[in-house]
Amino acid sequence: MDAGWELQRLGVRRALVVTDPRVAVLDTTRRVLQVIEAAGIETVLFDGVRVEPTLASLEAAVQAARDAQVDGYVAIGGGSCIDTAKVANLVVSDGGQIMQYVNLPIGEGRRPGAPLRPLLALPTTSGSGSEATTVAILDLPDLGVKTGISHRSLRPSQAIVDPELAATAPAAVTAAAGLDVVCHAAESFLSRPYTSRPRPERPEDRPPYQGRNPVSDLWSAAAIEAGGRYLRRAVYDPADVEARGRMMLSATMAGVGFGSAGVHIPHACAYPVAGLRHTYRAPGYPADHPFVPHGFSVIVTAPAAFRFTYDADPERHEEAARLLGGAGEAQGRDALPAALTQLMRDVGAPSGLRELGYDRSDLPQLVEGALKQTRLLAVAPVQPSPDDLQRILAESLELW
Repeated sequence: MDAGWELQRLGVRRALVVTDPRVAVLDTTRRVLQVIEAAGIETVLFDGVRVEPTLASLEAAVQAARDAQVDGYVAIGGGSCIDTAKVANLVVSDGGQIMQYVNLPIGEGRRPGAPLRPLLALPTTSGSGSEATTVAILDLPDLGVKTGISHRSLRPSQAIVDPELAATAPAAVTAAAGLDVVCHAAESFLSRPYTSRPRPERPEDRPPYQGRNPVSDLWSAAAIEAGGRYLRRAVYDPADVEARGRMMLSATMAGVGFGSAGVHIPHACAYPVAGLRHTYRAPGYPADHPFVPHGFSVIVTAPAAFRFTYDADPERHEEAARLLGGAGEAQGRDALPAALTQLMRDVGAPSGLRELGYDRSDLPQLVEGALKQTRLLAVAPVQPSPDDLQRILAESLELW
């Protein structure tokens, strides 16, 4: 494993290894620590990551990083672990408090002024693409919403993407993570063109999410196709190394794609879906607290969202459906929603918002939470009104 060499190259001499309690006890983590220490680098283990991080869990990681006095970070785990390492690195390197960096209008949108310390990411799930992105996501239960911190300096310095690291992921985790890949890639592929955004006066004013562009299109299209071809296999057979490897690669490709173009309506809806109510318990995930896995929260509204955005570019929506593999005789506006719904059914995803614990009485609060995700909605190919979001969420209560 190259972890020790990569940290040496990055100039790290003492690293905080950030992971969650379940990953911490795996043989994989033990081997990574051995390799790092064999390279002459001290390690301090923080295994307090919460799946779907909250402000409190991120503050604990920040304090651990301060106490450890490290000059670099290693994240081993899924997006929650990598995002936690990003936030700890940000706050310890640049000072201040977490909420100062959270995106407007929920936080202050502070931009880091100091360079961050090196961060090496080792993803163990094929989903978030956090090893390639400029964002970190957190749950704010008191506000009933999830949101994020976004800045180009958050992107990890280096990542090691190895399908063997995902070998122990339960089927439900593989399914949720893989659906996140597909949704990332589709939203990026279908976002507004970067040429339609106002040109910033200064490079530092350029937002991380630019809208689709020729580079993001290449990565996103490849990730959509891989998800349609390999996700079912990866869920059905964890020993299928080819499928698992392709999904790990597609997660990173989707991360590069949406890290440039952005995500929009499904993710804007997903944050209140995950943050408003904490009653759903997903198989294969930690049982210490109920939550909606991120991949499930984004995919449940995707069919309705893409039906809504279809008129912005019908040909591109139909191309996304073809890349995903299509679904029977569905055509036109229904082609991509049908392909997504079939994939969801095949891998055991929830059948809609109702299965996640919501009903029609919750729609106004979900709309309110989605409208707060201004940086995401800004790259939607069609700007949704509150009534549009209400219809999308209503159509997502039951998909089958």
